[in-house]
Amino acid sequence: MMMCSRLRPSLPHLLSLRLLCTTASRMTVSVKQPDRLSATLAFEDPSAFRVKSLGELLRALGIFRLCSFPVLVNNSGKLMSVARSLLGKRAFSYMLRPTVYAQFVAGENESEISQSMEKMSLLGLRPMLAVPIEEDLGESTGEKRYDDNMEAMLECVQISHSNAWSRDPMMQLKVTALLSPELCVKLTALIAQQPYDLNLLVRAMDGEQIHFPGLNESDVAHFLCGLRRLNQIAEASVNKVRVLVDAEYTYMNPALSLVTMAMMKKFNKDGAWIWNTYQCYLKESRSLLLEALRLSETEGFCLGIKLVRGAYMDKERKLAGKEGRPDPVHKCWEDTNDSYNGSLDVMLEAISKKPESYGIIVATHNEESVRRAAKRMEELGIANDGGSVCFGQLLGMCDHVSLTLAKEGYAVYKSVPYGSVDDTLPYLVRRAQENQTVLQGIRKERDLLRKELFRRLTLRGGRT
Repeated sequence: MMMCSRLRPSLPHLLSLRLLCTTASRMTVSVKQPDRLSATLAFEDPSAFRVKSLGELLRALGIFRLCSFPVLVNNSGKLMSVARSLLGKRAFSYMLRPTVYAQFVAGENESEISQSMEKMSLLGLRPMLAVPIEEDLGESTGEKRYDDNMEAMLECVQISHSNAWSRDPMMQLKVTALLSPELCVKLTALIAQQPYDLNLLVRAMDGEQIHFPGLNESDVAHFLCGLRRLNQIAEASVNKVRVLVDAEYTYMNPALSLVTMAMMKKFNKDGAWIWNTYQCYLKESRSLLLEALRLSETEGFCLGIKLVRGAYMDKERKLAGKEGRPDPVHKCWEDTNDSYNGSLDVMLEAISKKPESYGIIVATHNEESVRRAAKRMEELGIANDGGSVCFGQLLGMCDHVSLTLAKEGYAVYKSVPYGSVDDTLPYLVRRAQENQTVLQGIRKERDLLRKELFRRLTLRGGRT
């Protein structure tokens, strides 16, 4: 480029030649790079599983095979309940610990969690711890229970941050573990008519006694308690752990986004520490994302995005049909893919211009979306491990994608629930039922596991 700047106007033919060579060079790069990425991120190599023990291979194959039967997944809660009644609590726990629990849960105490996370760290994977607590309508408990949940989440912040394996840690947060779903539904209806100013919520987080229009005295008291619980968690995590707030159902999501944006306004001044989740199977997801980008610009805070396809499709459709509302979910899988990839492009474009202001975790098991993200990152000059873009999958699943990405230098997180068998079982059952499409579509991962198992058995047979 310096040579070009020194060329004189009297040598136009040299300038043209220079431009022609530069253009040809760029064309060559644009052809080769996708081929290289396609080969590198084909996710066809069973060697990704060589880090697993023989027992881990057999366990994964057995569990994935069982999860491929919808009747077992749909009735998993009932089956678990019957097994516990027949075996007793202790024997049931012994049965689950080395199987389903070991596949999807990090452990019960900090020592067990650290052991699991250290192993992940050696593989180049990062933790995104998840406290397995949440509520839906009709499950509300009381302020004491919500305070206990807050203490559990504060402990999650401490565990995430204070260990040697904690590199740029993340954690997940369910607002409905700290604020009643009933109030979230009521807030969603209120703000549809009269939006609340974010500053009002920030003042409430700071301890000011605020009256929120449309709420009665009891609701206001609970809302203030919930906001202060969220504030304590955010204060403990800022500059230490990124907090990813989960989306839930459409009948409460606007309220969840409201409190999340208020947290962002207060705590995301110098970096994205509080993140919000966008479910791309919803028709409104793109407009919600664009509105979040606009709001972050006008309010002056950094925006962190967890991009998912979504897990509540069946329930959302049934509820919309029952209430006579339009279906909020895209009509087909292809439309959801287009929604996801379009939102992904929007965020990557924003990150390429202001990487210090935006962040995204590409939370998907879809290989094509992963490749698309990697390709766009390369085209836009976004570093693999620059901190603004990372990838995420569930613990115990999609390891052929996670391990390959980590090997290629991308930042990869695994969503990691932890706790006792009793605490995590309802969470695992709910996640399994919500992710049936993913569970039934892991045939490729099973095939790769089988290939690695066959390779080892053949190798052993050759030695004898």
